Amino acid sequence: MSKVNITPLDDRVVVEPQPAEQKTASGIIIPDSAKEKPQKGVVVAVGAGTKDVTMQVKEGDVVLYGKYAGTELSINGTEYLIMRQSDILAKE
Repeated sequence: MSKVNITPLDDRVVVEPQPAEQKTASGIIIPDSAKEKPQKGVVVAVGAGTKDVTMQVKEGDVVLYGKYAGTELSINGTEYLIMRQSDILAKE
């Protein structure tokens, strides 16, 4: 997990996506053209929330999110997603 120097506003979080699986459970190597977009990542920054939304995630949490959730951004060559807390489906 890397430290990012931005602070999301309101109920937004910054997530560093984990790399897509390289192999299946049975050992078959997945080619780049068949890989799915990652849906799991580590929270690297959390907003303060709003008067109606209490933040339930914190930095370092591993979260699952929807396939098309968030907005992609690149900071110092590292890819991140910024999304609302409501786009997060679960914590591990």
